[in-house]
Amino acid sequence: MAQPSNTFDSYDAVGIREDLENVIYDISPEETPFYSGCKKVKASNTYHEWQTDALRSSAANAHIEGDATTAEARVATTRLGNYTQIFKNAVVIPDTDSGLDKAGRASEMAYQTLKIAKEQKLDIEKALFDNNARVAGSASAARELAGAPCWFTNTIQNMGSGGAHANGTGSNARTDGTQTALTQTDFDSTLQSVWEKGGKPDSVYLSAFQMNVALGFTGNNNQRSTVQAGDAKVVKSLDVYVTPWGTIEFVPTRENRGRDVFVMQDDMWAVAVLRGTKNVELAKTGDNSTRQVVTELTLVSKNDKASGMLADCSTS
Repeated sequence: MAQPSNTFDSYDAVGIREDLENVIYDISPEETPFYSGCKKVKASNTYHEWQTDALRSSAANAHIEGDATTAEARVATTRLGNYTQIFKNAVVIPDTDSGLDKAGRASEMAYQTLKIAKEQKLDIEKALFDNNARVAGSASAARELAGAPCWFTNTIQNMGSGGAHANGTGSNARTDGTQTALTQTDFDSTLQSVWEKGGKPDSVYLSAFQMNVALGFTGNNNQRSTVQAGDAKVVKSLDVYVTPWGTIEFVPTRENRGRDVFVMQDDMWAVAVLRGTKNVELAKTGDNSTRQVVTELTLVSKNDKASGMLADCSTS
């Protein structure tokens, strides 16, 4: 078949309106399970402090009737602290934008501000998981918070050769060692170690690679279950891990280092907020508008013995 002569088709036409959907599709991950799960507490200084303590080990305790009582030597509490870190992002939009008719959003400023707020939340999650020592800051250097790996000293497993624990005060980062594979034996040993020190971990935060390793733990291999006649599904799931030391939930995360696996007692971690997230319009300096999204906070490790860490895990 062919067109009749002189057919004026769509290829000849001028002025056909564009066909652009009024939607913007974005599937970028924005989950921040650790940051979202941490209790938010109030910070009133750029250096937020807290205290930890521990009972002495049990000992034989028997005394003679009427014996004079001698006081035991006591140990002071440990005072710890972390610096608040300023997370800041801004967007500048020409005022011409207010007169434009755009697809997918009514206001470019509103759209971009929401976008950078989500991005900043990811930055916060990354900082909380980062092996980064605290920095006091100065007039020429930014304050930085100490991330989770800097607080573990008691319950670390799978540390590779050449690795070293941080001192647990946030003042130094841990030294990475040679990477070795995550094993169920090391994982179970971590849970036992935490339990022996009094911890009750709830959640395991780990990368997609380490999650796949955990799926191979004994008792959690692939299972095939029949839903109904002629319809079957493969179940490859590890929602909870039940051990004599407690039941914990596995939470895949994207912002922690792949080599680190964290076994956390959630209520023993918090985020101290000096300034909650705010969207602020800055002063005009020309034919444009500027908005800033800013948050200031720090990480609180209430007691590192309540959680555990598997370090230097292979990522390939």
